[in-house]
Amino acid sequence: MTLLVENITKAYGGQVVVDHASLRVDTGGMVGLIGPNGAGKSTFFSLVTGFIEGEGGAMTLDDRAIGSLSPQARAQAGMVRTFQVPREYTHLTVRENLMAAAPGQAGDSLLNVFFRPGRVAEEEKALAIRVEEAIAFLRLGAVADTPAGMLSGGQKKLVELGRALMTGAKLILLDEPFAGVNPVLIEELSERIRELNARGIAFLIIEHDLGALSRLVPMLYVMDRGRIIASGAPADVLADPLVREAYLGGTT
Repeated sequence: MTLLVENITKAYGGQVVVDHASLRVDTGGMVGLIGPNGAGKSTFFSLVTGFIEGEGGAMTLDDRAIGSLSPQARAQAGMVRTFQVPREYTHLTVRENLMAAAPGQAGDSLLNVFFRPGRVAEEEKALAIRVEEAIAFLRLGAVADTPAGMLSGGQKKLVELGRALMTGAKLILLDEPFAGVNPVLIEELSERIRELNARGIAFLIIEHDLGALSRLVPMLYVMDRGRIIASGAPADVLADPLVREAYLGGTT
């Protein structure tokens, strides 16, 4: 699944936050988006995933225009996002959080419950298998029956990744997956992301931990004051004078 973003723009009260920004994530790709605080990265994510409406430009998924689609429709098309602050169901267990993320369950319809109980039972069995596979993949077995609100920051990020995985997404946008996560779990998260990418799932990742992100992605874009100012291999991008100036001159 290829994401192509061309010249998207967003302003608040006359202040341009995203300024004709363009970016591409190819099928099965792994791309990072970095920039100083206030550069417009999270707004860019919200534009791409449909949580806010832009004021120009174009966005396509596999050549299908998505600019007018709702977040739910974009998710159904195969693109989902996580958030910097995890949005888990705090009182549900890890297992229940993963089950709730799966779309289009027959049991959601009362008609199916009453008139197609066999279908509902079959889907619930298949879903339970998928959930257990996700728990094992994410190494969350020890906390599978723990309310998600009681998890550590890193474990919550793994649950967020698992919830995105349960949707069947082909492109996952991660908003600061390493924020507030200890180094051991950063490596755990990174390894899970690499494995999912090897399965063909593409990623676009915002992250302030430049070291961890540079070890993870082969392609970086840099945003400053709403504009994409550089793109390329991590080593080349981080050596770019414009990028160094943006970080030295940006807010911290």
